[in-house]
Amino acid sequence: MEKKNFEESMKRLNEIVTALEKNESSLEQSISLFEEGLSLVKECDLQLKGFESKVQELMKTYGNNNSTD
Repeated sequence: MEKKNFEESMKRLNEIVTALEKNESSLEQSISLFEEGLSLVKECDLQLKGFESKVQELMKTYGNNNSTD
């Protein structure tokens, strides 16, 4: 599976959830979708952790200036 950006991954996760909720897939298809979903969740989690680190780094670099100009 190719690496997707966060938004693409979330869109695909929503598609998987919808497909599983419809309960129209075979057991094999459902397991495959579930496996793909778990992989996407892991990928999204790693991306979110990276985003969080980047935001923290930016806050340290530019300071936490909450004043309004």
